[in-house]
Order: sequence, then structure tokens, then C-alpha cells
Amino acid sequence: MSYQPKSEFLRIARERGFIADCTDLQALDERLIAGVVPAYIGYDATAQSLHVGHLMNVMLLRWLQKTGHKPITLMGGGTTKVGDPSFRADERPLLQAAQIDANIAGMQKVFARYLDYGDGPTGALMLNNAEWLDGLNYLDFLRDIGRHFSVNRMLSFESVKSRLDREQSLSFLEFNYMILQAYDFLELNRRYGCLLQMGGSDQWGNIVNGIDLTRRVLDHEIYGLTTPLLTKSDGTKMGKTASGATWLDGDLLSPYEFWQFWRNVPDADVGRFMKLYTELPVEECDRLGALGGSEINEAKITLANEVTGLLHGAEAAAAAEATAREVFERGGAGEDLPTLALSAAEIGDGISVVQLITRAGLAKSGKEAKRLIADNGARLNDEAITDAGLMIGAGDLAQPIKLSAGRKRHALVTLAD
Repeated sequence: MSYQPKSEFLRIARERGFIADCTDLQALDERLIAGVVPAYIGYDATAQSLHVGHLMNVMLLRWLQKTGHKPITLMGGGTTKVGDPSFRADERPLLQAAQIDANIAGMQKVFARYLDYGDGPTGALMLNNAEWLDGLNYLDFLRDIGRHFSVNRMLSFESVKSRLDREQSLSFLEFNYMILQAYDFLELNRRYGCLLQMGGSDQWGNIVNGIDLTRRVLDHEIYGLTTPLLTKSDGTKMGKTASGATWLDGDLLSPYEFWQFWRNVPDADVGRFMKLYTELPVEECDRLGALGGSEINEAKITLANEVTGLLHGAEAAAAAEATAREVFERGGAGEDLPTLALSAAEIGDGISVVQLITRAGLAKSGKEAKRLIADNGARLNDEAITDAGLMIGAGDLAQPIKLSAGRKRHALVTLAD
């Protein structure tokens, strides 16, 4: 990046690794210096919570607010009814309104941990695009907005082109998504003075559409900025683990499991992730990321504590670290491990260890649990499980038992009161 930003927000975003592309970096920089810039990121309500894959952009909104600007979290109450086709092989399942509302409520809990929602000049706004999309008149929308879009150009966007090149069906419903997202930017600019849309680099085409539409309809100058699509250095997708998504809601993923996700990142990612997901100074991130040997493990603990502290609080981070040290360094069970509580009725005459491993979230299926046992990767109270047919009775749970999958994933099984 040849241009060196002067505004605090862009300077921080650049040096911490948040910027992939920008429609006009210098013009945006000058606008940020001139005064408060409202900026938004859109989130479709396709799941009951945000996950780690969303966290980079949530942190970007946090830095935007910390440097004196106004973040807008736009919930896709309207667009979720259509579904973003970007880089998908098939159509998203269509959700009912009640499920969309419930998902939005779950996501709002997470945003409140990172952003300050208030009435001040930089107070964050939580908006829902159903506010302007639900009441649209189809014919008026086609005449006033649809005429500004070229189908030829829309077909050239990579998110659509890749689907068509693979000869995978793209419904007319999904094809409308990019028009609706462009209209979001227009309405946010018209109603709230929003000047900047941010998002992952897979959203570049949708962002540019919104900028072009707003220029054509309102003759306003607005901007777009994208963040890099992130994978871990081992090639795995950010936020995906063997047991599923790494949720940001403590009811879906315990603070201890969240802490463990960060404690177990590849060595090569420590410095980069510290810059993106913590507020430690860049120099400290570089220093910790450059450590080797056993020292990199202490750096990972710092990373896990910082990220968990931002989301769940310093007390939860400290408890997770204490549990991890108890489990790994002293071989104990640890009080903060994920816990599966079974009633005597559920156990009956006995429950198989394969079922326990699966229900404790250490394997996705019985087949995977059996493979884990066959590969000598499953342990019960730190002893290798060699028999996939092992049955556990209520008497075996007089004391909690610890199940382990590999060296890093553990859960307790207890008898419910």
C-alpha cells in the first residue's frame, strides 16, 4: 500500500492488518480527518449467534469507535429472507420471521460486548434493514432502483460468476440479493449520513454496487473498505473446529472452550492474530509472535487471555487459564471444563462411551468417536480407551469423569442432581 494514511483509524487498521482493498483510500482518509464518519457492516441473521469468523470485522468496528467515529451494525432482518449467494454452491435455507428475530437478539448480545451503543456523536447504532426493505413496493423499486443495474455487470461479479461457471443453479431470489444490499447503503446514507461500508473481501462487488447506486440516485460520495479473508496458517478456515463453529455466545460455547480455541492456534499465527483480535500495542504483538520454543506457548496464553477478556471479561479469562493449567500441568479435572450432566434415567442400565464422547461434543458422530478410540486418541480419566463397546453406569459417575479427545480437548461427565 503506497499511500500512508494520516487518520488514526486507517493508520491503526493498516498496521494491524485489517485492510485488503479500499475504493478511494486517500479521499476516505481526508474525510476521516475532517470529522466523525458513520460506517457500517451488515450481518445477515442466518445463525443464533456470531462466531469467530465475524470477529475481525467486529474488532474493526470497535477500533472505528475508539478512534472517534460512529459504528453501525446493520442486521439483515430483510435480506436474510433472501439469502446471500456469494461463493456458495447452493441456496441458503429460507428462515421464518420468528427465527430471524431470535437470531438477531442472540447476535445483539455479542455486539454489546464490543461496542458502546448510545446517543452521542460516536454512539453505535443497531439498525435492521427490514425497516426499509419490508415495505418496498415491487414496481416502484424496479422503476426507481432496478434501472440502475446492468445484468451484464452483475453476471461478471466473481461471487455470481463462480456459481454459474460450475453450472450450479442461482435462483432469481438470490440474484436480487446484491441489489438489496446496494439499496441498504443508499438508505443508510440517506437516513443516517453513513459514508463507509466495510466487510470481508468477498463483499467487494456488493459494496461497489452500493457506492455506484448512491452516486447515481443521491449524487453523494461514499466509500468502501474490505478486510482480508482469513485462514489459519495450517489452511483451515477461521472459526471452524472439529466440534463445529467457535461461537461468541457463552451459552453456545463456554468461555473455557473459547479460550482453548485461541490457546491452540498454530505458532505462526500468534503475532498476526494478536494484532487483529487484541488491543495490545503492535510492537508487543510482534515481539510475542516472534517467540519460539516453549515461550510461544506463553504467548498463546496471552492471546487467549486478551481475546477472551474482551468477550467474556477478565474474570472468565483467568478462570479458563486456571482450568487449563490444572488439566494440562497437574493432570486434574479442572472446574471450568465443558460439562455433560446426565440423569439416572438417561443412563439407565448403562450408556456407551461412544455416546458420551459424542454428546460431550468431543466428536461429531458415533463413527467419529469410534475412529478416535481406534486411533488411541480418546481417554477416560487420563487412561486410554481401548474398547469402543465400554459401558458407563450411574455408579461410575459417583465422581465426575473426565473425557479427552487428543491432548487439548476435554469435557466432564457428571450425574445430574
